[in-house]
Amino acid sequence: MAQPVVYKKYTNRRLYDTEQSRYVTLSEVTGRIRKGAQVRVIDAKTKEDVTAFILTQILMEQAKSKQMLLPVPLLHLIIQYGDNLLIDFFQNHLQKTINTYLTHKSMADEQFKKWLEVGLSFSSTASKNFVEMNPFQQIFETFSKKKTTGDE
Repeated sequence: MAQPVVYKKYTNRRLYDTEQSRYVTLSEVTGRIRKGAQVRVIDAKTKEDVTAFILTQILMEQAKSKQMLLPVPLLHLIIQYGDNLLIDFFQNHLQKTINTYLTHKSMADEQFKKWLEVGLSFSSTASKNFVEMNPFQQIFETFSKKKTTGDE
């Protein structure tokens, strides 16, 4: 796995990309993550890892534009049991569940693509065979030859 892209977070909420030596926006960080990059964010002053905070901030910005991130009942549960039950669930099970889902989705998409290819291949083969096996094909050819030659 590639090394994470390291950002420094300054007190003015600005993020500095140490790889590209420039300031970036949250949407630029989001774009890199969507392309598969892992990120790590370090507070420039305290040297504390604030990655979880920045990733949560990205999610909150997305939720603000879509008016919902998680269902309200789940948000109540997170607040109610946050320090106990749900921390264990998020750390140990949610990531595995999502990874399993993505793996199965990818496999299903690939299988569906193969079925489509087989179906298209079968379709063209079947139509060729149908023309060759058609008992009326000889009659159609006879009439079409008469029309083209002018014989009637």
